[in-house]
Amino acid sequence: MDTPIVILNYKTYLESSGLNALELAHDLESASNESGIAMVAVPQSADIYRISEETSLPLFAQHIDAVSPGGHTGSNLISTLIEAGISGSLINHSEQRMKLADIAEVVKLCRENEIESCVCTNNLETSKAVATLTPDAVAVEPPELIGTGIPVSQAQPEVVEDTVKEVKAINKNVKVLCGAGITTGEDMKAAMDLGADGVLLASGIIKAESPKDALLDLVSKL
Repeated sequence: MDTPIVILNYKTYLESSGLNALELAHDLESASNESGIAMVAVPQSADIYRISEETSLPLFAQHIDAVSPGGHTGSNLISTLIEAGISGSLINHSEQRMKLADIAEVVKLCRENEIESCVCTNNLETSKAVATLTPDAVAVEPPELIGTGIPVSQAQPEVVEDTVKEVKAINKNVKVLCGAGITTGEDMKAAMDLGADGVLLASGIIKAESPKDALLDLVSKL
């Protein structure tokens, strides 16, 4: 996982679904190439294969279930997602919460299948617990700030700073990302100044008039 890194969670917005998902991926790839900053798309499962076929952009799944092949209707099987084109996954996003045992299992599955794991957390204590599972990254996102446009890096800088300090003390190899409300270059610079290795964001870019311009602005102060 190259740093600094920008991970864009597509969620299920119409602006980032179907053909729009592919167009957004092209914007992300172009912005990454122009800026030299690593960027990752996190589309819905149905859009992964199309994007992987038409871009060279790194792709993460939005969610992987702790299941093995068999009777698990509606679940996301890791092997299928890897075959579709992912190189990593978000785990335990606040909109797709998981039990700790399942988080541990999916982190293990990612490691065994040699793809990257980014576990989302909501506070310092959860971040510390997750760090012991040795994921590739922890993305701290206070739920009350998600989608508000209020950046955690400026509204609650101590959350980012303390998470970086505590996670690195447990395992210095775990990357720490900053999420919730990140939109502008100032937001990302503030996160990086607090020690973060990158950002996880969504609506601020997806709903921008020009996602590519928004992405270039996001990394303009690095």
